[in-house]
Amino acid sequence: MSAAVPASRPSTDSPGPPGPAPDLDMVWIPGGEFLMGSDDHYPEEAPAHRARVSGFWIDRTQVTNAAFRRFVKATGYVTVAERMPDAAMYPGAKPEMLVAGSVVFRQPAGRVPMHTHYTWWDWMPGADWRHPEGPGSNLDGQNRHPVLHVAWEDAAAYAAWAGKTIPTEAEWEFAARGGHDAQPFAWGPELAPKGKMLANYWQGEFPWQNLALDGFERTAPVGSFPPNGYGLLDMIGNAWEWTADWYTARHDVGSPCCGAAVNPLGGSREASVDPNADGLDIPRKVLKGGSFACAENYCQRYRPAARMHHPIDTGTNHISFRCVVRPDQG
Repeated sequence: MSAAVPASRPSTDSPGPPGPAPDLDMVWIPGGEFLMGSDDHYPEEAPAHRARVSGFWIDRTQVTNAAFRRFVKATGYVTVAERMPDAAMYPGAKPEMLVAGSVVFRQPAGRVPMHTHYTWWDWMPGADWRHPEGPGSNLDGQNRHPVLHVAWEDAAAYAAWAGKTIPTEAEWEFAARGGHDAQPFAWGPELAPKGKMLANYWQGEFPWQNLALDGFERTAPVGSFPPNGYGLLDMIGNAWEWTADWYTARHDVGSPCCGAAVNPLGGSREASVDPNADGLDIPRKVLKGGSFACAENYCQRYRPAARMHHPIDTGTNHISFRCVVRPDQG
């Protein structure tokens, strides 16, 4: 935390919601001012700065397989991972790669070079939300697990059907902190207080040694860990969550003269494109929260301030989402 920004509890704008919840499983977040980002971890989290969000409702849990199945049944929606890719969007791609599929984590048998994630992530034809580990896998017993392999378009489509929207990065981070302003973790200063696992993340040496001290090797049913200070579940770990913000390499905080940014929405579609992505012009959104694949030796992003970029055309088996409703929505 920057010495210029003292730690404090966030100031909140209102004690209660303006009316009944739009969904029985949504929680009212009063909004207020808080310390967003961090100066002590990865560069993209900086600079730590004051931000303010208005009150909103947010889903208590990540969207589950059961909920997403209801959406698909009602609408006939086909996710990005289930569609044949448009060859024009992927110049130079091998024909065998231009098939419906998604990205799946594959645990190596032993230590591997850590400079490239391709040693543990595979593009897998036939992987999608119904088949999270690829062809032959299914959702048996996973109704309460977060839906996976959802691209940005899929998350936005579900939210629109449900009369909701995707949270901004600032809304998401304010909610994830649960009232613990300026703390590194959603529950306070320690990752595992008194040795207790408070979220589903990787214990052991990533990516080959998974001790599963939290009880889970991959995703867990939503609600398997204690709620945060706002009563929200799995804001940290389990699966990354899409936000509405376009990715920038650092927080754009504007002019320091003007106080806390109010309801900020970061970046632009054009600026979010990765110049090193092999010539592919795919914009990126901000992911928050970390996942089962975040470990102390790699990707310590199981923190509210942490953020990661991801191309909007791709899901993986550790990306999900949740939705919000703002009082002025609709």
